[in-house]
Amino acid sequence: MKEKLNCILLIDDDETTNYVNSILIEKAECAELTKSVTSGHAALDYLKSVDKDGNHPQPDLIFLDINMPIMSGWEFIEEYRNLLPEQKGKVLVWMLSTSNNPDDHERAMKLGSDGFMAKPLTISKLMDVVKKHFSNLFEG
Repeated sequence: MKEKLNCILLIDDDETTNYVNSILIEKAECAELTKSVTSGHAALDYLKSVDKDGNHPQPDLIFLDINMPIMSGWEFIEEYRNLLPEQKGKVLVWMLSTSNNPDDHERAMKLGSDGFMAKPLTISKLMDVVKKHFSNLFEG
């Protein structure tokens, strides 16, 4: 039986998009937990939070929308880079956007994103990312 990622964090100001993406992740059976937030600020608060044992959440994978009010995906990435190592963990950050502008893709890579894909997220796209970066968990 395949292992699962600990947590996937969804950051998108559209609650419906977060809901649909949560359902896809659940159907793909690739994560123990899916956490969704509707702003970059809420995501940073979540990453900085600690559990009863003093540990930070450290999701394995973040899907990040670019165009959000108050704090864009670009601004989130800038703030994310300033987090303490124990708050970031070994997280992969994938930009998930309706933009098909090559400049956005290039900017995402320059800012330290691990990837960029066009919305909508599909099970196929999700599993491509998971298998590419977490193949040790999903062999066989």
